Amino acid sequence: MCGITGYIGYRDAYPIVINGLKRLEYRGYDSAGIMMYDGENIHLSKTKGKVSDLEKITEQEELRKAGKIGIGHTRWATHGVPNDTNSHPHFSESGDLVIVHNGIIENYDTIKKELTSRGYTFKSDTDTEVLINLIEEVKKNEGCKLGKAVQLALNNVIGAYAIAVFDKTKPNELVVARLGSPIAIGVGKENKEFFVASDASPFIEFTKDAIYLEDGELAIIKRDKGIKVRKIETDKEVDADIQELQLNLEQIEKGGFDHFMIKEIHEQPKAILDTYRGRMLPNEGIIKMAGIDDNLPKFLNADRIIIVACGTSWHAGLVGEYLFEDMARIPVEVEYASEFRYRNPVITSKDVVIAISQSGETADTLAAIKLAKSKGAFVFGVCNVVGSSIARETHAGAYTHAGPEIGVASTKAFTTQITVLSLIALKLAQEKGTLSKTAVNNYLQTLQQIPNQIEKLLEIDPLVQHISEVYMHATNCLYLGRGFNFPVALEGALKLKEISYIHAEGYPAAEMKHGPIALIDENMPVFVIATNKGHYEKVVSNIQEIKSRSGKIIAIVTEGDVTVKEIADHVIEIPETEEAFTPLLTTIPLQLLSYHIAVMLGKNVDQPRNLAKSVTVE
Repeated sequence: MCGITGYIGYRDAYPIVINGLKRLEYRGYDSAGIMMYDGENIHLSKTKGKVSDLEKITEQEELRKAGKIGIGHTRWATHGVPNDTNSHPHFSESGDLVIVHNGIIENYDTIKKELTSRGYTFKSDTDTEVLINLIEEVKKNEGCKLGKAVQLALNNVIGAYAIAVFDKTKPNELVVARLGSPIAIGVGKENKEFFVASDASPFIEFTKDAIYLEDGELAIIKRDKGIKVRKIETDKEVDADIQELQLNLEQIEKGGFDHFMIKEIHEQPKAILDTYRGRMLPNEGIIKMAGIDDNLPKFLNADRIIIVACGTSWHAGLVGEYLFEDMARIPVEVEYASEFRYRNPVITSKDVVIAISQSGETADTLAAIKLAKSKGAFVFGVCNVVGSSIARETHAGAYTHAGPEIGVASTKAFTTQITVLSLIALKLAQEKGTLSKTAVNNYLQTLQQIPNQIEKLLEIDPLVQHISEVYMHATNCLYLGRGFNFPVALEGALKLKEISYIHAEGYPAAEMKHGPIALIDENMPVFVIATNKGHYEKVVSNIQEIKSRSGKIIAIVTEGDVTVKEIADHVIEIPETEEAFTPLLTTIPLQLLSYHIAVMLGKNVDQPRNLAKSVTVE
């Protein structure tokens, strides 16, 4: 949440920083701001609203031609309501220091009281203004340079942060630091220019070389002189590891689609193919995953697998529970990372913990990983972003290969996470002998067909648009599924809530009789996943119960279904596949449905209110 951009070099800074903010707006869009330095004066502009609002108010300002150094921020509010005053960047009391900040300073109130007693005043309600004034106070009292002042100040704060700090009295440098929130530094040719951003997307067209700061590290960036990275706690200098970016500019553009979300829905066939490409040879029954192969004893000798995740990744984890238990016969527990970390869970060295996160930066999941490691558990990460915190914190892992996911409502991350979990479950089943060689081969060959089946399934878009028109004004919806598709019901409801703001709940279909059936009447749309595998007859009975109470039924069925078609008000067909892989198909129409309803209601599909793509604070 929140996005930072910055530039120091020989180019005009304004277009780099403002375009960087546009690419990071998926991280936060309550307000935006930008600071430029022209060699003599600091120019600041910020506003409540989106980056486009900021761009409008800077059209006639000197700020646009103000120099070769600048920082910017797009905000997702934590401390202080979204308004112009609380927008970043923030000045120190003297006006010499400027900061942009992602994260939360938990002990800001204590620090604020101390600084107030020393004569500091505050214009905003933010913890960030407290931090920049703490840095100024340390710099003044210790008589030190900016980098040292930032280091000493950060050793006195509790919380999470990624920051970029500028000092008017040291106009050829930026100081950046991180703890629990990502920051990347793009390195230009011959160390003549540097880029700072929450991820690499703002500077991908300028350089492929990037440094990702580790937690607890600070970097001093000097124009024409390079970068020095130090540990915040010990002041020890560390080597800056420059990585070559795999991202390209085309991946982060809309490519002719109206929104990133619909683009990413349509990217799922390729994303799933890229995720299993090189990891399986279906005809030979071979599954190769280095993170599993190198740690097979940990998995095969585990008492249980614990999956920790949040949001959509938690729903993928629930599918994983069905996969692991059904195929590999290993007990699985699926935990909300936010609850797991606080309830004193029983974890031992015989446990394997799988942490799932699209961004690899989810704060609660990272905390759960650290807790599990402290108890001796083996921790395996599943994430999408190379070099992310979860990729570094876990003992081993597997990347999904979804490519950048910009839309806040996750789509291709969900299906690629399920793909990775399917491969792991099949690999373990193969090693344990819980599935025959023939069964494993059949599963792999079926999984190989999923991308083509999704391509075909996307052709139902006109039908889904029609159904969306019928139910766009519903105020409540139920989503029902059983077995492997119960998590899909949860995910479908979440998607509708996230971007349409329509209340929706997902349930196991059999649980409908234990309460939710009281809600059903002629105004209640009920989305039922009723594929022909698993508990088909039971789901048909649930549909009949809904119909007898005048509920409106939208059913997702397998091609060729006859029984449900005679009962349901609307039917969407998916291709035939193994029951274990039906979530990869049944989720597609639910994603399309939530998208089209949101568009028809005039909602901001890619940037729904109150949400950010990556939750990097508690």
